[in-house]
Amino acid sequence: MHALHGHELIYGFLVTEPMESQQGSSSKILVAFLALGSVFLSATGWLYWLSINRPAMTGKVESENNRSIELSFPTNLDELSVMASYLQQYKKDHMSYVLVLFCSAYLYKQTFAIPGSVFMNLLGGALFGVWKAFPLCCFLTAVGATCCYLLSYAFGRALVLKYFNNRVAPLQNKIQENLQSLFFFLLFLRLFPMSPNWFLNITSPILGVPIVQFFFSVLIGLMPYNFMCIQTGSVLSEITSLNDMLTFDVLLKMIGVAFAALLPGILFRKYGKDKVKKEP
Repeated sequence: MHALHGHELIYGFLVTEPMESQQGSSSKILVAFLALGSVFLSATGWLYWLSINRPAMTGKVESENNRSIELSFPTNLDELSVMASYLQQYKKDHMSYVLVLFCSAYLYKQTFAIPGSVFMNLLGGALFGVWKAFPLCCFLTAVGATCCYLLSYAFGRALVLKYFNNRVAPLQNKIQENLQSLFFFLLFLRLFPMSPNWFLNITSPILGVPIVQFFFSVLIGLMPYNFMCIQTGSVLSEITSLNDMLTFDVLLKMIGVAFAALLPGILFRKYGKDKVKKEP
């Protein structure tokens, strides 16, 4: 770690200690908004094209209710149940289309940090079953989060430092404190159920978190949460509220797993300090 006139170099990225001095100019912020808006509109256009060009069911006639269903992101369990029921029928004739639609929608939510991933995991469990949906959703979670990382790396620095300046500084300090065991620290953040994953996604490239460590911390760290949601989705008809899924007991177990992920990092740092003390 080398101090460079009020800056610190972390994994090759220049990060300012006084974050306020790095706030982007108005022109940079405008360019960032335009660039992100263009990407967002393109992705939205792709989803819209998929939704209005769904192939017709073969060998059967769709009911009036099915024809009137609009493909959209579910926002509650009732909408999710209707959507899951429709797509379960639909994938019998058009499995590839349903898979492309699901993957596109999942990546869309993850890439643009749109809340509601719980419903996508539930839908995945209802459509594909636990053992197919689990690896698929874990992979999509990591890929989508990495797309968000790359968007933030390319266009987000000025926006993040302008609108989240006060929240970035404490996280920067924590990352500097845990550089020797960064992966385990990132894993802890992902496993901890109250961590704001969207914020970690957009700030990680700004703070110099290596993309490989970022990808695998998301892939592994969100496995317990994804599995819980997908398993619940596989018995979607039996749940009446999201509270049936995220109980106090489940939260305690997830918190315990998160703190267990810190142990290797703590031991690694302690071993490193002891080794330095023994050296002449």
